[in-house]
Amino acid sequence: MKRFPIALSALALLAFAACSSPEPEPVDPVREAGAGMIYQADDALEALVPADAQIEKIGEGFRFLEGPVWVTGWEGSPFLLFSDVPGNAIHKYDPATGETSEFKAPIFEGGEDAPSSGGSNGLLLDSDRNLLIAEHGNRRISKLTPDGEWTTLVDKWDGKKLNSVNDLAWGPNGWLYFTDPPYGLKGQDDSEAKEIDFNGVYRFNPEDGTVEALSPRQSRPNGLAFSPDGKTLYVANSDGEDKSWYAYGVREDGTLGIGRKFADVTYESGEGAPDGMKLDKQGNFFATGPGGVWIYSPEGTHLGTIQPEEVPANVAWGDDGSTLYMTARTGLYRIKLSAQGALP
Repeated sequence: MKRFPIALSALALLAFAACSSPEPEPVDPVREAGAGMIYQADDALEALVPADAQIEKIGEGFRFLEGPVWVTGWEGSPFLLFSDVPGNAIHKYDPATGETSEFKAPIFEGGEDAPSSGGSNGLLLDSDRNLLIAEHGNRRISKLTPDGEWTTLVDKWDGKKLNSVNDLAWGPNGWLYFTDPPYGLKGQDDSEAKEIDFNGVYRFNPEDGTVEALSPRQSRPNGLAFSPDGKTLYVANSDGEDKSWYAYGVREDGTLGIGRKFADVTYESGEGAPDGMKLDKQGNFFATGPGGVWIYSPEGTHLGTIQPEEVPANVAWGDDGSTLYMTARTGLYRIKLSAQGALP
């Protein structure tokens, strides 16, 4: 009979010890990662960004970088091209040597009429490995062949001069989709040179030269990218009053359905706005925005943010498809991921 209360006392002591155990330390969602930080908002980020992933700064001394593209099929080993918009030049990064060099300059030769952002922006390859260039100052998309021939691909819609072509993406039907905000115009929307009274999303048919204005009427359409299945077009909006990414269903004929707001970061006070973007092969979304590269699941869950030392404006997959290159203000950065993106 005497053992019963003793057993109860032992159980009570065990229960007290369990209740008084210290709580585990909370995990800091922000960690240092070389030349920047990585913020984890969701556990699912771990499948895309390794725990030991490091941001590397691989180029510096530029003015405002944009439009990176991984280039294969040209002479020599693969390389990265990127635009310095106010620097009025396209530069080359050679991963084999770690060196950067000037690839083409100037892009715009408008003299006193040149806006501060008159150079190139988005860059893209076509199926023949020609380089397509979105040009602000020349208000066109141009084509540069590997042997150096440089021509205009498209510069008008409905007989009117385009505003300042910003970014480019190939659609699933072989049409070239592009955005046309007013950033390359002096005064932007108030510029006397502006011939089109909206800032549009367009598509261009390389077969017959047709240019169509599509349904979106975003205030500042910027970066754009398609989902892996080609059924959704994402378009960034870089307006301070509406810092969002929109998603548009793509019809069988390549036109766009009614858009929906995929993600909204208008509440963010950090430097930068939605700009360039890429998706990985699983449909995860890597998009530059306030403070860094925002990563979303296909369902729109914010998984985390890659934050280089400078705010990035655009991204591109390179190397074997798991390296994300980031053009960020005056510097060029990269990070090795577990995610895999399709190469041009």
